[in-house]
Amino acid sequence: QVQLVESGGGLVQPGGSLRLSCAASGSISSIYTMAWYRQAPGKQRDLVAGITSGGLTNYADSVKGRFTISRDNAKFTVFLQMNSLKPEDTAVYYCNGQVIVTPNRVFGSTWGQGTQVTVSS
Repeated sequence: QVQLVESGGGLVQPGGSLRLSCAASGSISSIYTMAWYRQAPGKQRDLVAGITSGGLTNYADSVKGRFTISRDNAKFTVFLQMNSLKPEDTAVYYCNGQVIVTPNRVFGSTWGQGTQVTVSS
């Protein structure tokens, strides 16, 4: 079994910063893509940023220049550094792993439980 566990959410003032972490656990050999999504109340879950095992990244237009995604392949961990936060960044942030390889199975898509980020004064 594979699990993704997020941490680092919280309450921050506009203009502030937060760093989210997501650690994958289980008998993992590799994870192709790790990504962050977010879902605000009443809205759909949208991609925030993604990164491949080779380091290729992509970002939603709304976060370009403010957020940075990175990963530690050896520890199967992905990070999201969020700077210059705005109230509209308020959402539950979810970690996602695509093509997670274990000795007995390949998992297509796995989600974490989510972590709340609230940007408010």
